[in-house]
Amino acid sequence: LNGTCVRSVALFKGYASVLYLASASNISTHALFAPGPKRLQIRMLQDVPAVEFEKAFTKGMRRNAPDDQLAGLEARMAEFAQTIRAVGKVRKGDVVDLDLDPARGTLFALNGTLHGTAIAGDDFYAVLLASFVGEHPYDARMKAGLLGH
Repeated sequence: LNGTCVRSVALFKGYASVLYLASASNISTHALFAPGPKRLQIRMLQDVPAVEFEKAFTKGMRRNAPDDQLAGLEARMAEFAQTIRAVGKVRKGDVVDLDLDPARGTLFALNGTLHGTAIAGDDFYAVLLASFVGEHPYDARMKAGLLGH
């Protein structure tokens, strides 16, 4: 367990998240690029249409991927977006696991059930995780919490 946080927008608590790393670190570059398995677990505190959930991921990834890397991520981002949209809705109490399995890639599970196929490349997971702990996170307090500050 590396760190935890609750993401709030205005007065609404949207989700609680937990970051697991093979080796704990309070440095974002280590969290993003250290080898080994990783898990970002999100527990929903509100119902959210999957399309809005997907848009947030896509926006966060675009903000954190360098322009020269983005072109190589587009097809995988579209595949990830399709996987999320296929679940229809994430509901209050649902648990989303975003795992990096070094042998397979990025895995998306909802309430313990895998959805879609593994998305290849550590680079994909690094940009996905950067949305939470990178240079341009969704929320600076969330980044601090996930990095154990």
